[in-house]
Amino acid sequence: METISKISLKKEPSEFKKVQIRSAKDAYDYIKQFYADDIEIFESFFLLLLNQASQTTGYAKISQGGTAGTVIDIKIIAKYALDSLSPAVILAHNHPSGNANPSKADKEMTQKIIDALDLFNIKVMDHIILTKDDFYSFTNNHEINWDKT
Repeated sequence: METISKISLKKEPSEFKKVQIRSAKDAYDYIKQFYADDIEIFESFFLLLLNQASQTTGYAKISQGGTAGTVIDIKIIAKYALDSLSPAVILAHNHPSGNANPSKADKEMTQKIIDALDLFNIKVMDHIILTKDDFYSFTNNHEINWDKT
């Protein structure tokens, strides 16, 4: 008889301290720790999990791609956000090119993620695009819109 799989969220300790994220700069400084020397080589997408007080509670690497892009699966983002019962998240990915400005695809994907997580009352606080020396905040640049009219 074939059996089914037991699904669980496995938490592992990390070296990253719990902090409160008060600004896009705080988010950038914190998330930049997840990247090593590869920030200028591979595009990687991370999810930062937050509690009600905007304190970091965990993170997940969603994907790693090549020099010009990475595949982002909204189901995986939703899984981590739901399994951790996070009320809020911050999205983050790097641009190895050194240009922190979002592409049209970045903007469209961000809105799709916002819409998907909104179904579960999970707020996307920001989407940070990192480069080695700079960042772009969707929130600071009014790219994230919570008005559902």
